[in-house]
Amino acid sequence: MSIDREQTKNHGVREVISRYFRFTRPFTLLPPLLGMVSGAFSALGALAHHHGVSFLAQVTAPGASIWFFYITLGAGMAATLNAASNVLNQITDLENDRINKPQRMLPSGRISIQAAVIFSVALYSAALAMAWMVSPDSRHECFWLVAAAALLTYVYSAEPFRTKRYPFGANLTIAVPRGCLLKVAGWSCVAPIVGDIEPWYIGGIFFLFLLGASSTKDYSDMEGDRAAGCMTLPIRYGVKTSAWIIAPFFVLPWLFMPLGVMIARPASEASILSGNPVLLTVLGFVLAAYGLFTAWLILRDPASLARTENHPSWTHMYRLMMLAQIGFAVAYML
Repeated sequence: MSIDREQTKNHGVREVISRYFRFTRPFTLLPPLLGMVSGAFSALGALAHHHGVSFLAQVTAPGASIWFFYITLGAGMAATLNAASNVLNQITDLENDRINKPQRMLPSGRISIQAAVIFSVALYSAALAMAWMVSPDSRHECFWLVAAAALLTYVYSAEPFRTKRYPFGANLTIAVPRGCLLKVAGWSCVAPIVGDIEPWYIGGIFFLFLLGASSTKDYSDMEGDRAAGCMTLPIRYGVKTSAWIIAPFFVLPWLFMPLGVMIARPASEASILSGNPVLLTVLGFVLAAYGLFTAWLILRDPASLARTENHPSWTHMYRLMMLAQIGFAVAYML
């Protein structure tokens, strides 16, 4: 009997852990993790280029092991911060989700609001603590970037700001932390970010992509968002017009990659992007072509965006972003 009770208890603990893990929306945690690692590896490649050595020589130099500690810590931090943001967003979107996603943890009552608030605060605290520990040369640039990103996730979701209520405010407060600041924070795990245009240029590419592409998630949520007073892009401008507004953002940002190879830094003959120029150029055009395909999926039948909970364009958005993250890292390692 005691064995049966112990097994039942263990099963209950595993169920609770599984429930809270699913609450964080784990599929969405991979892109920020990859983004952080990609930004850090891009910085390592840039350092190797500036020092005139190979990537392998750079990462095997004396003392290089500390970089991998910071990169691992930073990757965990990025996933944790995104999980904290996801939990906060579900707390503040409870009214929306009762209509759009009643099967989620909070609307279904499987997790209480009080427990969700404690969980979110714990995740934000853990992310900020990990960011503070990422301090090459005693710099805390990563922490301040993460603190700014965390603040923007609050501004997006919660009162009195709740920029999610406004079409362009919502996209802006998604694109800055999850696009620009994420890449720059990854770079800061290895190299300084002040006075260096390169990490900000790379972050700007991802910022532009998410400035439009982040709206793909809004179409299937229109009913609940409208009831909760959130004037998202498709609600404000209609499904068809908003689809044409966001389509260019799937294509144009990636063209800044070959452009960054061609343009020289201020007061320098070196290119803004110091990764492998051929691979960055090819990758930019490949991503633009993939983005064009995704835009075509959206524009050929915009109404389907509102009929399908997980439209293919939403999946392609994540795949496109992850391909770009991996591609940048590889281009800087060669």
